[in-house]
Amino acid sequence: MIDYILDAVDHGSVTATVVVVGHGATWVEKEVRAHLGNHRRVAFAGQAEQLGTGHAVTVALGAIDDVLGDSEGDVLIVPGDTPLLRQGTIDMLLAAHEASDAALTVLSAVVDDPTGYGRIVRDRDGSLAAIVEDRDANPEIRAVREVNTAIMVVRHHLLGPALRRIGRTNAQREYYLTDVVAALRDMGYNTRAVVADDATETAGVNDRLQLARVEHELRRRINERWMTRGVTMWDPATTYVDADVELAADVSLAPGTVLKGHCVVSAGAHLGPHCVLRDTVVGERARVATVEATGATIGADAVVSAFVVLDHGAVVAPGETVPAFTRRPS
Repeated sequence: MIDYILDAVDHGSVTATVVVVGHGATWVEKEVRAHLGNHRRVAFAGQAEQLGTGHAVTVALGAIDDVLGDSEGDVLIVPGDTPLLRQGTIDMLLAAHEASDAALTVLSAVVDDPTGYGRIVRDRDGSLAAIVEDRDANPEIRAVREVNTAIMVVRHHLLGPALRRIGRTNAQREYYLTDVVAALRDMGYNTRAVVADDATETAGVNDRLQLARVEHELRRRINERWMTRGVTMWDPATTYVDADVELAADVSLAPGTVLKGHCVVSAGAHLGPHCVLRDTVVGERARVATVEATGATIGADAVVSAFVVLDHGAVVAPGETVPAFTRRPS
């Protein structure tokens, strides 16, 4: 999930990334470093005790200050559970912030059911007056359909002072990052909100149902992208292609095909139906039926018949035919 978010914030003006980690910190750090490589400077801040979103940003302040120093730059804050976020939306948010005199600009969204979300409260002039969490809102504020996405840009030199002004006098006894809006306004600064064009991009993941919905949308985007590049999918709804898969033009995927990890499939290959490959290389014009393979190599013009298992490291030579109901060891 975090890989999608890192891609979304890959804006030309973003000079470094600070990731707040808690549970599973070692795994998260490894994944982030592998994804970013040397492309961007990255630092990590550990949040040993989870005391809210404001607390998470507070523990990151040291790393942020190390990156920006005395710079007059801005800090882009993005939650780690919004994998549908697109880079274009981040570009829009940053451009709107840079074009204004605001100390903080938050990305908002208009949704049909705002239950559970913090509500955007605007002044008469349209500026952002406050963000009120659902549990702390009165009936009038709960009726507002414009909600906080937790994605915002804040002036670096004001972030620390604003965070030091927020407390925990709320229903959840947490430090809300959203309270920096009121803090900045009390300090005499302007704050604003810009509405995302597509509210689905801002959807967070808090349970298995939301995770399934997000995964469905990500699969749709991936399949759509490959089909516009010349890949044939007989039934996109039952075709699963991971983000790291590479497909050439004129590849054909029959229903039930699942490609996991870093598969590379060359031009003219036909896979499926019900073919499951992980980290497997498929040569040009190869035909791979109902096959399960992990870490295998299938040569050009090879034919792998139905109900074949290729163990990790197995090699099918170019032009070879593997008969049905067999297993190819490594």
